[in-house]
Amino acid sequence: MDFFSILVIAVGLAMDAFAVSLACGVTIKNMGLRQTLTIAASFALFQGFMPIIGWLAGLGFREHIAAYDHWIAFGLLAGIGIKMIYEAGRLEEDEEVESSMTGGRLLLLSIATSIDALAVGLSFAILNITILTPALIIGFVTGGLSHGGIILGRKVGHLFEGKIEIIGGTILILIGLKILLQHTVGPLA
Repeated sequence: MDFFSILVIAVGLAMDAFAVSLACGVTIKNMGLRQTLTIAASFALFQGFMPIIGWLAGLGFREHIAAYDHWIAFGLLAGIGIKMIYEAGRLEEDEEVESSMTGGRLLLLSIATSIDALAVGLSFAILNITILTPALIIGFVTGGLSHGGIILGRKVGHLFEGKIEIIGGTILILIGLKILLQHTVGPLA
């Protein structure tokens, strides 16, 4: 998989963390640089580590599904993308960020925003893509976007939160479609 595709996947995966970071920037009062960096680093570490876990899980059965691996990768990415788009249209009270960030709450948010990356790691294993570089890119992109999301959240609030999730979901669906088409019709220009 080329660098650009990995970068696009990383941006798509980071949209959950970015949206939560926007909410943190809006709701957490008097947040200093240390707390901003802690939140961004937590999201980055989990988002970078989850694909590795998914990849390791996928290694065991890659040979058994080689004939239809592209369909599985498409299904996983499209499913994640559709879920993100669906969730962008609804706001649940239990997903709202409180006016303070505890360690336990940050841990739960970090896990919740990185579950999608686990499935992407599984897709990479199925497609026989090495994981270290994509995991690093995903982690760094998530960290940068999360830090920027907190800062942007302080300035503009929730104006773009739902739209960000829709864009991220659409990106993942398109990457899944690209993988499917490359394996069924041949290389795309």
